[in-house]
Amino acid sequence: MIPLSCGQLAEAVGGELAGVDPAAVVDAAVVIDSRKIEPGGLFVALPGEHVDGHDYVAAVAEAGATASITARPIDGSPCIVVGDVQTALGDLAKYVIGRLPDLTVIGLTGSQGKTSTKDLIAQLLQPYGQTVAPVGSFNNELGHPLTALQADENTRYLVAEMGARHVGDITYLCRITPPKVGLVLNVGHSHIGEFGSQDAIAVAKGELIEAVVPGGTAVLNADDPRVAAMASRTEQTVMTFGEAPAADVRAGEPKLDGDGRAAFTLQLDGEQHLVQLQLVGEHHVANALAAATVARALGLTPQQIADGLNAATLVSSARMEVTRRSDDVTVINDAYNANPDSVRAALKSLVAIGRSRGARTWAVLGEMLELGETSREEHDAVGRLAVRLDVNRLVAVGEGARPIHLGASLEGSWGNESAFVETIDDALRLLRAELRPGDLVLVKSSKAAGLRRLADALLEEDSQ
Repeated sequence: MIPLSCGQLAEAVGGELAGVDPAAVVDAAVVIDSRKIEPGGLFVALPGEHVDGHDYVAAVAEAGATASITARPIDGSPCIVVGDVQTALGDLAKYVIGRLPDLTVIGLTGSQGKTSTKDLIAQLLQPYGQTVAPVGSFNNELGHPLTALQADENTRYLVAEMGARHVGDITYLCRITPPKVGLVLNVGHSHIGEFGSQDAIAVAKGELIEAVVPGGTAVLNADDPRVAAMASRTEQTVMTFGEAPAADVRAGEPKLDGDGRAAFTLQLDGEQHLVQLQLVGEHHVANALAAATVARALGLTPQQIADGLNAATLVSSARMEVTRRSDDVTVINDAYNANPDSVRAALKSLVAIGRSRGARTWAVLGEMLELGETSREEHDAVGRLAVRLDVNRLVAVGEGARPIHLGASLEGSWGNESAFVETIDDALRLLRAELRPGDLVLVKSSKAAGLRRLADALLEEDSQ
């Protein structure tokens, strides 16, 4: 963060100083985790259901924090007291971004692919200017301002991933970081239980396009009708990507190699450049095209973009992260999160890799959350798709995932091709007993379903 005095901080967040010198300067990171405080830093004492940040204010002061943002004074500790701590965090980030006129903000959203695309954009831009991007999927009302506060006078690009659970969420995030470039990847089924319909999701995602600043660019997926229609929600320049003939950025002849990595011809500005992605899964072609379009909007040449995509690597873990064990069992860890669209893409990638290797394929799937009334239907459809794709073994883990097994059984799976187990430990026991050299295992679920622990356990066994 740019150095600020406590007097400036109080003005930015509408707070009152309590036990702190207004001239004292914050010149280290802003944190919400007291364990991460550094001398000269600022602690934001968020109240929580289980842990209250106010209980740690004295400890961070002793550790060298210049001040804490709190909802009440804390005796003996330097505080900036505000009415609402979370709101103050957003106000502070907005203030800092407003003091960085040379900063270019890239905002992106979508039902799936946000984090992978964010990582690609950051890797494309980094060689041409200091770039700040969220770690993992820090994309909500807490992670977003914390990421923005990492920017300083030397930062040229801020890549801001934006998630939404309600209409208005993205509008709020864009007020903190007004985007010069706004990218919408897709409108799928993620959080449909909260929104009620894909049309409502499109309304929320399109808030990003409405927020693109004058002179900026909206980047839209030409292959998603709900996204393409968002062009009417902005008066700024619109650029498109996809398979549609009219798209500004396209991919010619995409194909997967034996490790499931996509190669294609990048078609942009009348030029063609070969791209060989290092990321696993054909769905990354669309992510790469989106990143390429953003980079082109910011002035990179087609050759620079192709070179950057060829060099890009996996950054965020548990997203189609492929590891081959010493016993020749390959684990594809995609257990960070899941929705119907991303599960379908992962299953197709699993089968494509398995076919190229002649490997037996396993899909170990947990529950997809936040699907509302469509949950049973969507899980059933995933099970049926696994059978149609000819996945060799399907394991549904947890009661919420039972309809995956039932769908597979009704579609025509028989014997032990499809299995239901109640717990992660049950799944581990089954896999330990039946995996054999050369097998390919996909592990995927929503984060709260916990299958990342299963993927980690499969890999830890190899290191013991």
